[in-house]
This record gives sequence, structure tokens and C-alpha cells, in this order.
Amino acid sequence: MAQGARNENIHGHSGWLIPAVFLFAVMLLSGLLLGWYLRPGPKAPATLTGQSDLVPVTVGALSLEVPANYIQNPAARAGGEQDSLALAALFPSWDGYSPQMARQFQGNAPDSGLIRILIRHDSNSMDAATRLARIYRPYLLGPEGVAGLFDLRQYSFAPASGYEKNDLFVGGKDQHMLLLLCERSATNLPSPNCQATDRPLAGGASYSFRFKRAYLSRWREVSAGVDALIARFKKTD
Repeated sequence: MAQGARNENIHGHSGWLIPAVFLFAVMLLSGLLLGWYLRPGPKAPATLTGQSDLVPVTVGALSLEVPANYIQNPAARAGGEQDSLALAALFPSWDGYSPQMARQFQGNAPDSGLIRILIRHDSNSMDAATRLARIYRPYLLGPEGVAGLFDLRQYSFAPASGYEKNDLFVGGKDQHMLLLLCERSATNLPSPNCQATDRPLAGGASYSFRFKRAYLSRWREVSAGVDALIARFKKTD
């Protein structure tokens, strides 16, 4: 009887010992991962890389060779045909990501110099004048706008138009016209952006780009820099 009781005690303890060890291991691993994630100092954005190898990419019929550290989507860094390609660069240097500049690529301050560029397959893209007339003009208050700062023409949108929390700025003219849809600063939006709407590219593609409204006074510089960057990435035979 005494030996049977001892066996029962042994089996009773071993029943909860293994789950307890497993639970402890899971908690320890979770703590280590959390400590790594919360460690001080800049951490690389999960989607960016410091590698600068050239990646051959095709968007529509547009052929590009883009350094990997400009490409935001890890899957796109495999190269080949893409429906769209998201890029990131710092203004005004136009550098791609590096570990030393991790904070600049992570930050969302009102004066962040991060420029986000989207190139996409778009066989029916509209030029700026057509987009202004077809997409935006029906929702504008005062279709002629007013003369604004920085050689831009400024438009406001009608309430309940879906755009009422934005201003529209138009710069340049003819083939060089640029439409900038800019968020208005608000309590819940302290770091507003400006979006340069789609512009046609050769090969059935178009591109747009986004930057902080704080740089609106330098819109020409930003636009020219984006154009130069894309031209630099175009594949030459």
C-alpha cells in the first residue's frame, strides 16, 4: 500500500510539471522578444533594407533598375513584373534607406523629409489638366481658385464633398502642371501631408508622390527631385 501511494504521488506531480515548464519557456521567450523590441536606439523599419544592389523591375512596359534600399515592399525587391512599386527617399539629399538614417525613415514629424513615391501600372492615366477638370472641379468652391503663396493657385472644396479637409494647389501649366492635394493641419492631424496626384509616365505607367505640407514652399524642388530620381532608375539598354 505504501509503495502504491508513493507511485500515485509521483504520477500526480508529473502531470502538471511538463505544462508548467512549457508555460515558463513561452513566458521567457515572450519577455525576451518584448525586451528586444523595446530596446533603446533606432530600429530599422521592418520593410526597408540597407542593401543597395540594383533590382530590375518592370511596371507596365516601364523598365527600371532600382537600388534595394529605395524599395519599401520586401516582395518587390525580388524584382520582375510589378503592378505597383513603392519607393522612399529623403529630401533634399534623395538618399535611400540606411541604418544610420533609420530615425528619419521612421519619423512622422511635421518637417520630416521623407518622400514616398508610388509608380503603378496605369494605361488610362490622365494628365493634370484633365484630372482637374473631371475629378476635382465639380467639388470646388469657386472653380477659378485664388492666387496663393509660392506661385500656386489655391482651391477649397465644398462641404461633404469628401475632400473638404484638404486644399488643392495647382502649380505650373500645360505639360508641367502639378496638382497637390494637401491635408489641413488639425488637432488630430498635426503632421499634414501633400499628395502630388498621378502623372503619366511612358510605358503605360503613372506616378504620384507624398511629402509633408511644411515643404510646400519647395514644391518645385521636390517635384524636380522626384522626376530626376525616376529618370535615374530608368533602365538604359
